[in-house]
Amino acid sequence: MAQRRNLTLADRFVAGLDQGLRAMFATAPAMRQNPAARLEPPTLSPEHTRAAIGLMRVNHSGEVAAQALYQGQALTARRPALSQSLDQAAQEEADHLAWCEDRLQELGGRTSLLNPVWYAGSFSLGALAGLLGDRWNLGFLAETERQVVVHLERHLQLLPAADSRSRAIVEQMRLDEAAHAESATSEGGAELPRPVRRLMSAASKIMTRTSFWV
Repeated sequence: MAQRRNLTLADRFVAGLDQGLRAMFATAPAMRQNPAARLEPPTLSPEHTRAAIGLMRVNHSGEVAAQALYQGQALTARRPALSQSLDQAAQEEADHLAWCEDRLQELGGRTSLLNPVWYAGSFSLGALAGLLGDRWNLGFLAETERQVVVHLERHLQLLPAADSRSRAIVEQMRLDEAAHAESATSEGGAELPRPVRRLMSAASKIMTRTSFWV
């Protein structure tokens, strides 16, 4: 059996770029079944439809950023095993991306026009985290996912009660993100300094508030 060729840094960069273009412009089908697949489409008022579109657009942008973050981290991770683990997590996050896009289409909405900006910024942050070493790389991942869980819990409160399809998607996303945070911590992720955590939270708020409308 032929041995698998080890990828160079340039190989991984090109692969990451390809995945990024796919995340923004050609979302791949989800590997797992959409959590909303067996639920009947709800009847929503125009006001509730607009609210659901805005929230699911934010969630879609968050998943574009998550793809970029994981790919940037995998690019500069020190240990090959960690790089492979990050690649696997990115594939799992791709399900979220597909689910959110499917729901946006059902609602008659569109994805954020600023997704290329979110992708570029998140990829750079992920690559920087990897350059700082694997403990900080994992710590950055864990903190990101913890903040995403909080964000998704808030969306579960804001989504229209009748929108069972959006709520099912967001709830499964919440469970997956919490598992990713726990895994990163158990693998030795360092706790980030409080100023860094606050800066990450502030940047996240800018993205969510902007993506809701644009």
